[in-house]
Amino acid sequence: MPEWKKRWWMWGVLCILGCGVILHHTAQKAETEEQTNPVSSLELNEEMDTMESPEEKEDQEIKKIALTFDDGPHPVYTERMLEVLEEAEVPATFFLLGQNIEGQEKIVREIAEKGHLIGNHTFHHVQITGLSKEQACEEIEETNKLIEELTGTGTEYVRPPFGTWNEGLESSLDLIPVMWTIDTKDWTTKNVDSIVNHVVKNAGENDIILMHDSYQSTVQATERIIRLLKADGFEFVTVDEVLFD
Repeated sequence: MPEWKKRWWMWGVLCILGCGVILHHTAQKAETEEQTNPVSSLELNEEMDTMESPEEKEDQEIKKIALTFDDGPHPVYTERMLEVLEEAEVPATFFLLGQNIEGQEKIVREIAEKGHLIGNHTFHHVQITGLSKEQACEEIEETNKLIEELTGTGTEYVRPPFGTWNEGLESSLDLIPVMWTIDTKDWTTKNVDSIVNHVVKNAGENDIILMHDSYQSTVQATERIIRLLKADGFEFVTVDEVLFD
């Protein structure tokens, strides 16, 4: 074979070998990058499936639920509760004790000014069924008078302590008794997780949640309850919307 043919043949072999090395290196690099970022088309499809369209969000059923707080106004924790509710843009219902209003008039006005509903919880937190009709009326009317003096309007709602009520009082007082469907028993524990779990586990449409704005643990629990129930499609309303809508 002539010398020049040998040289061309060797150059051809070297070129072929070089191209093979380059292709092999490129394939290895691509495989490494795939291992580093293992996002498959299946995973992308699953992620897309979990995303709701704006139309689906609009079609999601709104479930109403009411937060109610007894025994206030508290000189410390009612204010903190109002801050939590304002931050979350959530209305609530406060059933006030007449004996706790003195010295906390500013807080009562603030509750009303922020758009919350105020209810009556008697003056001395007494069991209505253990009183005469006159005594029961006095307990409620005295508290109503204080609320009206501070807010400009009385209240149409009463929550009888201990959940016991004399039905004959309704016609005399022209008030609507309001009970509850979920009792957090927050006055028996400072365990925030326990309070939150109880509410979230049992919450349903048109439920009325009983809490007390007298404890730091309740303030903390309320903040979490609002966040979790909103994420589950609940809308917080005052108790009258649950009773009559």
